[in-house]
Amino acid sequence: MAFQSQNIFINLPVKDLRKSTNFFKELGFAFNLQFTTEDTASMIISDNIFALLMLEERFKAFSKKEVVDTTTSAQAIFCLSAESRDQVNDLVNKALSSGGKSSSDPQDHGFMYVWGFEDVDGHLWEVAYMDESAMNQG
Repeated sequence: MAFQSQNIFINLPVKDLRKSTNFFKELGFAFNLQFTTEDTASMIISDNIFALLMLEERFKAFSKKEVVDTTTSAQAIFCLSAESRDQVNDLVNKALSSGGKSSSDPQDHGFMYVWGFEDVDGHLWEVAYMDESAMNQG
């Protein structure tokens, strides 16, 4: 039988926990206070997906590797699904007006619409809407 995880916990290093937390709150994300401390904030992405925003020093306790310099390097792109093109635009526009930066132009592939941004720590995020009815036509 193939392995299937019940939850996903993404650990992200951040420079200023309050600034990062406020950024994601402005995008509409909630936080689980039960797993939030002075150096870690547990962001709820969905019922089974969480991002643990950790001050860089806390993050370093979990890895012997250096923290990636997000001004020059990317280690991952986190893609969130949206329910519509408007929801993609709304979330990215909120990110841009809350201190994030654009990481890509909107891309319309007919069946899929994607737009990306950098959060205040330089982590890359994409928001994607997939129109299954258009996907089945082509």
